[in-house]
Amino acid sequence: MADKVQLAKQGTEAFNAGDWVRFKEPLAPNSVYQEIGTQRTIQGPDAIAETAKAWKKAFPDVRGTITKVVESGDTVVLEITYEGTHRGALEGPMGTIAPTFKTIKIPAVQVVTFKGDKIAETREYFDLMTLLGQIGAVPAPATA
Repeated sequence: MADKVQLAKQGTEAFNAGDWVRFKEPLAPNSVYQEIGTQRTIQGPDAIAETAKAWKKAFPDVRGTITKVVESGDTVVLEITYEGTHRGALEGPMGTIAPTFKTIKIPAVQVVTFKGDKIAETREYFDLMTLLGQIGAVPAPATA
């Protein structure tokens, strides 16, 4: 039996390294990635990797740091903090945002569901408005 926690972490580690072969390894052939912040649903390892590559293109130095892991049955939950600099075009559902060269630091949660030893579904929750505020695409929220 594969270590589900390690397989779930492999996605973030491979994303950080830009290792797209390793990124796709734990994904089932019909795996689904739901990006809750953008309301996108992507299916299949190749399409999911292309989505991750687009984030790396927009934020070439981005790194995800896993800060907490919870496992229960066929589900692994990862708390991740992403940090990077907006140096490439950010393609999204609202259009393209030109590089702003501003840094981001956003928390995210991935809920990774397995079927056997493969990842069947990943739901990623992150605060899109905070990201857009940090790069200056929308007004940043007021701080207390």
